[in-house]
Amino acid sequence: MTSQVRGAQLARLLGQWHALPGRRRSPDYAALAAAVRGLLADGRLPLGVRLPAERELAEALRISRTTVTAAYRELRESGHLASRRGAGSWTMLPGNHRMASTGLWTPQDDRDMIDLGVAALAAPPQLVPAARAAIEDLPRYLGGAGYHPTGIIELREAVARSYTARGLPTSPEQIMVTSGTQHALDLVLRLALSPGGGVLVESPTYPNALAALAARRARVTTHGLAADGTGWDADLLLGSIRQGRPKLAYLIPEFQNPTGHLMPTELRERLVGAAHAAGTDLVIDESFVDLPLDGTELPPPVATFDRHSRVISIGGMSKPFWGGLRIGWVRASAPQVQRLAAARVGVDMASPVLDQLVAVHLLADAPAIVAARRTQLATQRDALIEALAQRLPDWRVTAPRGGVTLWVELDGPISSALARAAEETGVRLAPGPRFGLDGTLERFLRLPFTLPAADLAEAVGRLAAVRYDLDRAGRPQWREPSVIA
Repeated sequence: MTSQVRGAQLARLLGQWHALPGRRRSPDYAALAAAVRGLLADGRLPLGVRLPAERELAEALRISRTTVTAAYRELRESGHLASRRGAGSWTMLPGNHRMASTGLWTPQDDRDMIDLGVAALAAPPQLVPAARAAIEDLPRYLGGAGYHPTGIIELREAVARSYTARGLPTSPEQIMVTSGTQHALDLVLRLALSPGGGVLVESPTYPNALAALAARRARVTTHGLAADGTGWDADLLLGSIRQGRPKLAYLIPEFQNPTGHLMPTELRERLVGAAHAAGTDLVIDESFVDLPLDGTELPPPVATFDRHSRVISIGGMSKPFWGGLRIGWVRASAPQVQRLAAARVGVDMASPVLDQLVAVHLLADAPAIVAARRTQLATQRDALIEALAQRLPDWRVTAPRGGVTLWVELDGPISSALARAAEETGVRLAPGPRFGLDGTLERFLRLPFTLPAADLAEAVGRLAAVRYDLDRAGRPQWREPSVIA
């Protein structure tokens, strides 16, 4: 079923859309059409959603129906709206603007490059001692075959304890260890999503999740997130689930990647209720749950409100610990874990035992490691925000309360062009369109604050110089993008 935006909902998204007063004032219908195009370009208004009837929108905006009719006509002419008599009008983008989202590309290991495409920290100093301790533990596993499809019991117990400490009682039987969070998502999709199944995701969202969904030939619909600190529009999100009834919804409620938003407790509870009523399974990505900053208090896990095994939580050690340690996990009901293990046999059998033992020792030292990470990230976040304010004051930034990234609103739809030009100066970027569908989000850029403050300041200085020259630049040379993580 096609999702629909009601008149009051669209009016709230449009905000102050009216044409500005003045001698060269554009007609109201043109201003309304431009505002709708802006919502589509930013990803806040999904593609393929049905807009309200002309009369309904006119009443919500308190304008004449003639103005709405003219605005819809202009949107159809510009390729942003498709209409069928008696059936309604659906949002779209002009054919020449479509851009498929992709995930991983061949990395370029250039040590002189300031890589802002990967949002991950270097390894903590505790990693080497943990590896040494793991080697000492390894002999007791050498007498067996080494295959543990759900993971070694020590690690499953440690992960289960971490969930219980967050207020979500969990047993080791509810945990399956995977080779990273991305692997966890892939296994869940293999189990729960048939090819062509419907999936709801946030816009913007994690590019590699979109790549995993594309591999499953999923029918993806989006829920647009606000660029400021408000995040999810509860009515639109729950309405998309109730109306569209997707098979899955993939969401990142803790310090959402890339926006940094934190989903409030009330919406988490309502989300689970709506998913149960619609028959939708929730895949909750908790990659950043260990990284609240500034003393931010975390809401309960989404799975706390689950009474019908509708919530599958995935997480891992890449963000709080190290991306090179490919350890992730799934938290689900015990029967779901067993089904995931059966599906895994056709993929990779099991995660490396030695890596899992390293993870056990790191988790035992997690309070000290994570506390240091939070202090480091808060300092680097503030340094990045200060550098942007000084060198690029026209760019808008909302400081996140956790996570590792800033979602920056640029001074124009230049994200991809900026990324191409910046690479010539030794800065690798993750442009906005990589986090959405069909070429949207060109006014946005994800900037991680995982590098040292000096590197971040240097990168911003180079970006400021690139931005100054961008409008005068010649025809860009297309390049293969690098890893975005």
